[in-house]
Amino acid sequence: MKFLVVDDSPTMRRIVINALKSFGWTEVSEAGDGEEALEQLNNEMVDFVITDWNMPVMTGLELTHMIRTTEKFKHLPILMVTTRGLKTDIIDALKARVNNYVVKPFTPPVLKEKIDAVLTALNK
Repeated sequence: MKFLVVDDSPTMRRIVINALKSFGWTEVSEAGDGEEALEQLNNEMVDFVITDWNMPVMTGLELTHMIRTTEKFKHLPILMVTTRGLKTDIIDALKARVNNYVVKPFTPPVLKEKIDAVLTALNK
């Protein structure tokens, strides 16, 4: 399974990528914003997107809208990882059809739990 990790913070991308690798998922690409992520989605096979919300150029919410309205990508699993923890933000993300939501800071076990929950739901 190949992941695309999208965050404007190189440090946060590294944290997520290291966590994924510790779980045995070693195929990972990264992007610094939603626009860069869309470019990568068009150029390589990706199975799962983990994206931040707050980014310059194109936010994670805008990226989610683009993925969900593009036939080729609309069923791609999306996990939103963000500092935005207000109930209204979570509702907005779920309305945009992210598959799950993690509020920063998080621990690697919480990240794995959320990914596993998405994968389990998709396999039902």
